[in-house]
Amino acid sequence: MKTVVIVFLGCLGLVHLASDVSVEPERAASVVRQRRALSQFHLREVCEADLGCEHMMDTSGIIAAYTAYYGPIPYQH
Repeated sequence: MKTVVIVFLGCLGLVHLASDVSVEPERAASVVRQRRALSQFHLREVCEADLGCEHMMDTSGIIAAYTAYYGPIPYQH
């Protein structure tokens, strides 16, 4: 997730350099939070289909459960 944030902020920097339009840091952070929430919602839906994954999700968290049952988290671009 840190990589996605870094790439996103880097892209914002390039856009800022290429034009006179700037994005407020609060707005950029809001967009990143929204994308992360959607990603975790998708992971939760996938994990809920497997009872073992769902139980682990409740005890260890969605990231740990998804990774244990399905491998690395696929990042959407």
